[in-house]
Amino acid sequence: MADRLVDTLERTLAARAADGLARRRRVVEARAGARVVVDGRELVGFASNDYLGLSTDPALAEAAAAAARRWGVGAAASHLLGGHHAPHEALESDLAAWVAPCEGARAVTFSSGYLANLAIVSTLADRGTEVFADRLNHACLNDGALLARARLVRYPHRDAAALERRLAASRARRRLIATDAVFSMDGDVAPLAALLALAERHDAWLVVDDAHGFGVLGRGRGTLAEFHLASPRIVLMGTLGKAAGVAGAFVAAHPSVIEAIAQTARPCVFTTAAPPMLAETLRASLGLVRDGERRRARLARHVARFRAEADGLPWTMTGSTTPIQPLVVGGNREALDLARSLEERGLFVPAIRPPTVPDGTARLRVSFSAAHDDDDVGALLHALHEVARGWG
Repeated sequence: MADRLVDTLERTLAARAADGLARRRRVVEARAGARVVVDGRELVGFASNDYLGLSTDPALAEAAAAAARRWGVGAAASHLLGGHHAPHEALESDLAAWVAPCEGARAVTFSSGYLANLAIVSTLADRGTEVFADRLNHACLNDGALLARARLVRYPHRDAAALERRLAASRARRRLIATDAVFSMDGDVAPLAALLALAERHDAWLVVDDAHGFGVLGRGRGTLAEFHLASPRIVLMGTLGKAAGVAGAFVAAHPSVIEAIAQTARPCVFTTAAPPMLAETLRASLGLVRDGERRRARLARHVARFRAEADGLPWTMTGSTTPIQPLVVGGNREALDLARSLEERGLFVPAIRPPTVPDGTARLRVSFSAAHDDDDVGALLHALHEVARGWG
């Protein structure tokens, strides 16, 4: 019987491989700034979410070492059973004040953005709720609706008019709009002002996943600050392993929302707290994010150059002006071929394939960082144009 179970798995894996969907975890043997050593070869990486280049910043390494000496390397318990340390409390206070999604906001931290979004949606939604989700949202927002046993209603990407029609037709007892702020595979930005107006009109929560905007947009405060938006009905999630360069995530919102999450959310209650050494390191990181205008300016310069000089390449670019710059290739094997060609030229840009992106839209997701220098961007552009000359 066990053999048959294993055989079924092996046939499924073989089918994935035949469709160009097999994945391999590449082992990074060393990393310094934008450089990574993979399979014994040093490459310039354009795959990370380390937008400000903070993940290898010496100041944060020193902060982590000092925090480990003081607090140890583990929290030893869940937040509600003695695992909530002074650095957690201080970090949550700092984050709430920095992003300020509403007056008097509080924050609660998590070990990952996935857990944070599960916690938000499962706290605010139930069987009588309809969750209205952008079709290109990150999977964890959809999974939060499933965990809450809510009805998931998806609307076309960034289409506020279509969302309004769905909201107007809703007879649900409670409504919740969920959206990425910066969409992780396209790099474009949600129409947050229009979504907030719809939330106000239809008495809905607005859950905003700002994983890729926090630290980058709004002078580092995130996408809400970029558009000068705040409201008690906004629930903001931000991750701390991308622009902040460390690990974890947070939710910032009205104090009653945060209290409800802390009291009832399964991903909050039934998990060991993140190490206090990470919280202390993140407080140091937040200081660098606050003072990161030079890093953000360098990042913006890289993006602008890439968009200007990538014009004419045979792959489709989106309208993104954020550090996420996709090159949509189409087929899975073609995307793998392009990634392989760049790696042969010293550049690490892994292919992104379904189900991460819709069928037929496999791509290279070029991610820029303040850790890149002008020569790195030039090398990428030169390689892409060189490959393009022999493409097809």
